[in-house]
Amino acid sequence: MSSLVLPSRPLSLARDVISTPSAYFWATPVILALAVFFFVWEAPGVIRDFQISQNPLVLDDGDVQNGRCTTRKAVFTDCEARLVYSYGGRNYDTEVEIMFVDFHTGDYETDLVISADHPELATMSLGLDMLWNRIITLALFVVLLGGTSLGTIFLAIRIWRVKGQLRRPARLIPVPVEISAFDRRRGVLSITYNDKIAADKTGRSAYTRMKGQEPLIVGEANGKAIGLAVRHGTTALPVLLDDRLQRVELTDAERAAALAPYRRDGDQSGPVLIEEPTRTVSVWKRLQLFFGVLLLIVVGVVGFWLWYVTSSTTQFQSPGMDINNLMPAPLNEWGCEQLKKRFGQDRAPFGCVAADYTSWK
Repeated sequence: MSSLVLPSRPLSLARDVISTPSAYFWATPVILALAVFFFVWEAPGVIRDFQISQNPLVLDDGDVQNGRCTTRKAVFTDCEARLVYSYGGRNYDTEVEIMFVDFHTGDYETDLVISADHPELATMSLGLDMLWNRIITLALFVVLLGGTSLGTIFLAIRIWRVKGQLRRPARLIPVPVEISAFDRRRGVLSITYNDKIAADKTGRSAYTRMKGQEPLIVGEANGKAIGLAVRHGTTALPVLLDDRLQRVELTDAERAAALAPYRRDGDQSGPVLIEEPTRTVSVWKRLQLFFGVLLLIVVGVVGFWLWYVTSSTTQFQSPGMDINNLMPAPLNEWGCEQLKKRFGQDRAPFGCVAADYTSWK
């Protein structure tokens, strides 16, 4: 790998040699909004139940109405119910909803619990049983989503700071960088490169766009192209060079002298990034794949439903209840008949329940 020889004087770089990925402008606010939404949605219930846990009181005559738990992604469980109770001569009616992580299948049993200090605060005993589960789940989601959004904001600030520093001339030091990804669209070459090859590597990634230019490729390692970049003074990110050094403020003679070691037999063009050839798939093959996957999903769902209504050890198995509820009326009625034969002496599950939310329809 030849060494690029540049003049020892401070040199300027072209504008916009470091770019901000367009995804930062829409992904960051979306992720941050999700973190805020999740916190606003779950935090009040967690705080309420934490207050109740300090001095809980189970009400045996309380009424838990319309109780329902739904498992999503086989891990996340949402439970909601209407709580109606009387205490201290006053009547209360409130809605509660809790979310936790659980691999449980079947029914949940719960009581109505209030705070003896603040009787207007009520919840399900299930919410108190899963309180630490809910606290940890809330913390993980907020930290993960919030940390991701703050991380992208930090990276965007670093890019903007680097772009401000690049406007001033400084000493340039050549360094090799790994081209980790690139994409050509509408005459613009978008490149992501990593500073992890040089002796004083930082491990940081940078992003740049080139229009009518190609990066200065100087080799290959581990199946990745190696490009040549320069460190601009003490800036945090290296700048990827183009194969004609148009990004650096040089005279024509200085450019020719610097590029001479990279040209062979008078060839003025260097190696370019070439996309891997992709196999095209016919529309018919895509349709076959789509309907094949769709058929597998349908067979799997119907098979699971048949197992649920004929062989499940509990009528409160989720997502069996949800699938049975979504079945066409004749299939739903048949499924409920099979369940009633085995569990008719117990409460009806969701999808087979009557208007009173308890008896079989």
